[in-house]
Amino acid sequence: MSVQLTILGSGSSGNCAYLETDETRLLIDAGFSPRQIRQRLAGIGRTPESLHGILVTHEHSDHISGLGGIAMKLGIPVYCNRATRDEIEQHHGGAINAQLFITGNTFTVGDVEVDTFAIPHDAQDPVGFLIRTTAGNIGFATDLGHFTRLVGERVRQANVLVLETNHDVKLLHDCPRRPWSLKQRILGRHGHLSNDAAADALEIIMSDTLRHLYLGHLSRECNRPELALATLHERVERLGARHCRLELTTQSAPSPTLTL
Repeated sequence: MSVQLTILGSGSSGNCAYLETDETRLLIDAGFSPRQIRQRLAGIGRTPESLHGILVTHEHSDHISGLGGIAMKLGIPVYCNRATRDEIEQHHGGAINAQLFITGNTFTVGDVEVDTFAIPHDAQDPVGFLIRTTAGNIGFATDLGHFTRLVGERVRQANVLVLETNHDVKLLHDCPRRPWSLKQRILGRHGHLSNDAAADALEIIMSDTLRHLYLGHLSRECNRPELALATLHERVERLGARHCRLELTTQSAPSPTLTL
């Protein structure tokens, strides 16, 4: 049995991933327009109509902007907690087919088991996921201002991890287009992880079973792919963890599909 993961896109303006097992097809977040989601799924031979559900981490627009034209239009179940459900429905002006979970609990979709855990971010009740499949565990830890012990405990079990590398601190400080208040938010404990903070997190959770690390949610203005990759690569080398492959994600195009 195989499991396939495709990061359809990740960045400050949109986040969406596709996971397929023998029995289950899921999106993790839906932060692109419905048209973009449909086009990106078509690129791997899939359609929104085949989805069994959409897992939502939190209500910011770069994670839910496509829900209106995908989940609400097609009646696809949306797995989220109550606070996120309320924000989604207010944002899109209508009801979703919400399958509610309590943050910290585990639920099942087909042959997939999903652990949920709280993350520190400036949303109502943001979560990360550890998705357990027959071929391995896939973790999602993006949009968090600092790496907590709880997050570390959960994602340490991942064989594949999508980890936020949002910004380079110097580029953020020097960015003329970002007001100081926004810089403070990003740098705060409920903002976003820098490249260095992500490297520190990786040092905490590195294991012999972590095989693939996706660098996610890169800022277009305040980061550079080569900076993020170099920072994490240096830490991987220092740890002697050459078994862990680093993969960049982009806003503009899907990453190559990973088969577990």
